[in-house]
Amino acid sequence: MRITIKTPDGEAPCYELGTGPSVLLFIDGLGMRPAMHRLQERLANAGGYRVLMPDVFYRVGEYAPHDAKTFMTDEAARTSWFQRVSGTTADQYQADVGAYLAHLPGPVGTTGYCMGGRMSILAAERYPERIAAAAAYHPGGLVTDKPDSPHLHASAIKGSVYIAAAQDDVHFTQAQQAAFQQALTAAGVDGVVEEYAAKHGWVPDDTSVHDELLAERHWETLFALFARKLAA
Repeated sequence: MRITIKTPDGEAPCYELGTGPSVLLFIDGLGMRPAMHRLQERLANAGGYRVLMPDVFYRVGEYAPHDAKTFMTDEAARTSWFQRVSGTTADQYQADVGAYLAHLPGPVGTTGYCMGGRMSILAAERYPERIAAAAAYHPGGLVTDKPDSPHLHASAIKGSVYIAAAQDDVHFTQAQQAAFQQALTAAGVDGVVEEYAAKHGWVPDDTSVHDELLAERHWETLFALFARKLAA
């Protein structure tokens, strides 16, 4: 079901599906498209969760779904899209999360893909009293040289964390994986960073690097995390 949630900057179109414990799903950087809906449907139907999936790119207005298999090789389309979305800051995205959480009852689990993975971890840091579990699959930007780098604020997290990194990923290198794991451990956070033998973007089924077997592993880890941390 498509709904609209009022945010500090406007109104975000969101998709809500299922019943059960609350989950907030953050889409990847390619935007809303059928592959994201399929992830939501499986999480809601097979997992038994109430899943809210906002279009985090609502500020750019209407847009056509991208073809994930050709997007990364179409320089013009890629440049145009990222120019459109680059004006939104992490603070603006996270202010929106406050509105999404206000819509959902009880403790919340989050999951995200690519840039959505970063959003999932940032949300766990900014809203620790609400987020009981946060997952991130092939995320990027978790360790940077900026003062707002997520690894510098891991101590704010109160929930459990599961991060599945991609292999040979310039967005989340092995050194950065180690740095984030060290930050979680030093902060006493129940969290693990695991590297998969897959490429950045392997979970959505419409990408050229989709790995069916490891996508199933993603479901196993996500369902295990949420079963452990979200009350039925």
